This record gives sequence, structure tokens and C-alpha cells, in this order.
Amino acid sequence: MDRNLALNLARVTEAAALSAGKWLGRGDKNAADKAAVDAMRRMFDTVEIDGTVVIGEGEIDEAPMLYIGENIGTKTGENEVDIAVDPIDGTNSIAHGMANSIAVLAVAPKGCLLHAPDIYMDKIACGPKAKGCINLDDSPSDNIKRVAKALDKNVEDITVAILDRPRHEDIIDEIRSIGARIKKISDGDIVTAIETCYEDSGIDLVIGRGGAPEGVIAAAALKCLGGDFQGRLHPTDDKQIERCKNLNSNLDKIYNIDDLVKGNEVIFSVTGITSGEILDGVKYYGKNKATTESLVLRLPSGTQRFIKSVHALDLKPDYAK
Repeated sequence: MDRNLALNLARVTEAAALSAGKWLGRGDKNAADKAAVDAMRRMFDTVEIDGTVVIGEGEIDEAPMLYIGENIGTKTGENEVDIAVDPIDGTNSIAHGMANSIAVLAVAPKGCLLHAPDIYMDKIACGPKAKGCINLDDSPSDNIKRVAKALDKNVEDITVAILDRPRHEDIIDEIRSIGARIKKISDGDIVTAIETCYEDSGIDLVIGRGGAPEGVIAAAALKCLGGDFQGRLHPTDDKQIERCKNLNSNLDKIYNIDDLVKGNEVIFSVTGITSGEILDGVKYYGKNKATTESLVLRLPSGTQRFIKSVHALDLKPDYAK
């Protein structure tokens, strides 16, 4: 993939964040999501790719834009890529004015991103220093102890992030029983997985059950950053099992990071909508200006770019429709 594509993809997540940011704390997550989807779609229409959405906003009959299987970009038969998008990861966070809402996407050559069904996935993720130390089949205690050893930390100094959901009560009890620290998150586990790769974030390990599509996107970021990720699909009813069969998904398999994101070419872009540990959210200023902060990652170079942008919204009104 053309390395110059990375900056154009950053513009896509910036556009989504700027449009969604207008809905901060207004209690309408659907309106925020629609604003982000529409802005992301308009910007994708300017990018020189022949892209197919493999993770998007739903099936063709359920979503007007960025549906799974949709072809986007300006080219046909050139620069063929798979695209995974989440116009807003953390819709509740933006609706209620909380932290860590993001606009995010990942792009890889055609056939390289797992077509994950929109169901749950059991996940575990860590940063580069603990790569190879996690195993989804092992207990949280065993994983924490190995990660602590790899990071040269005491177990009681390890911080595990987990979605604040009733389904995680047993995991939380076990983590507490060995004395490790816990950070509960309300929404959006993609950015939390990324945080394991940055020591200043204070997150060492992510454990728990969340969305499978978000798992693939998180794996793309962690692959660029040298981190580690494992996931197993977790359908909850017969309809979801049938969906998995249609996608030839293996319900018994632990998908490692190279199963989820094949090959060695990935571009990942994330822009903060609301502020978190590693990215500032959208801020609006006088004279109709705004700032965004984005993180753009690329393999095979391993480049990490933090991009702080100032936007003159009068000159690009499509960003904030």
C-alpha cells in the first residue's frame, strides 16, 4: 500500500470526529453516530483506493452507508484493500460527555482482515514488552503473573482494564483476589487495548468480552505497535451461530493477532472525539476553528504519528454538517 495513503486516512477519522464532536453530552448517541458515519463516508469518496468494507455499520439492508460489502474509494481495480471502520467507538461516551470516544479505521490489502461477525468476542491484549505472555485459555491470574514478570513489576502494580459489565464479575473477583489493580471502562475497548502499548497510560493488560469487530480493529493497531492480542468468538443465540457459519468462522479457535490481521501491511488511524489517556478530544474555538489529535500507525515501517491539527471549519463545511 502507498505510504502516502496514511495521511489521507487520517483526514477520514478527523472528519468523523469533528462532526460527531458537535454532539458531546447531548444524550443522542444515534445522532452522533450518524454524523460520524456521514462525514467518514464523504471523505472516503475522495481517497484513491478500491476499498471493500469488511467491518462497518451493518448489513446492506440495515445501514445506508459504510455497510459490510460496500465498495468505497475513487479507484477500481487499483489499490485493492479491506477496510474496517468504527465511526464512533464509544457512542455512550460521546452522548454523555465521557472520556475515550474515538473515530477509528484500519486498512490492509484485500483478504488480510478477518471478516468478524457483529457478535461478542472474548479478548485479551497487552503491549510489546509482554508479547507472547498471554493465553486466552489460561486464567486471568496466570496471565497477570506472566505479564508482571515480563514488565518487571509486582503483581499488585499491574493494572487490568475491563469493561464495566455484569458478565465480568467473576473475572473482576479473581483479579482482586491476587491483588492486581483494576480500571473499569464504561465503553469503547479499542483505545484501551492501544493504551497497553504506552507505559504512561497506566494500562498493562486488557481482559474481557466485547465486540468482535472492535477486536479486529484493536488487533490492527496492536500489530502496528508490536503488541499482542487473542480473541475467541462468542455467539449468544442460534442466529449468531448461523451468521458465524455463513462467514466460515471457527467458534472453537483462538484467533491470534496474525489470524485477525494477516500479512505485514496495515494502516491504522484514530482520532479522539472526547479526551482520553493518549488522545485529546475535539476542541472548538472562536472564529469557527477546531483542533483534533490523531494517532496514525503503519506497517511495515512501524511509524507512529501523533498529529495535532487545527481546522478552519468555514473552509471545509462538509466536516461539520
